[in-house]
Amino acid sequence: QVQLVESGGGKVPEGGSLRLSCVTSELSFNIYTMGWFRQDPGKEREFVAGISWRGPILRYADNVLGRFTISRDKAKMTAYLQMDNLKPEDTSVYFCAADRAAAVNTDEAGYDYWGQGTQVTVFS
Repeated sequence: QVQLVESGGGKVPEGGSLRLSCVTSELSFNIYTMGWFRQDPGKEREFVAGISWRGPILRYADNVLGRFTISRDKAKMTAYLQMDNLKPEDTSVYFCAADRAAAVNTDEAGYDYWGQGTQVTVFS
């Protein structure tokens, strides 16, 4: 069972930055595609960014492209989401997820494991 633990959420003013981390103790981390999603109350989980284990291949949602950067450190078995120029509409609970597939899936149903989520609040 893969366990994912997110951290790095918090409250920042509009235009600020945060870096989310997702650490796993799973030794096969290096062959999982990692994704970041976010979810507001009463809404479906929304794809934010993903990074494949091979390549890597990066994918971003259109509304974060150019502001968010996904990366991974295989030695630390950690995935990151650097979020810059944050906007109030980025306020949400952010989740990391792991997928054994090689390609980056933008559909949450394609992911096998999930973290518990971390709250990001951007105020104007």
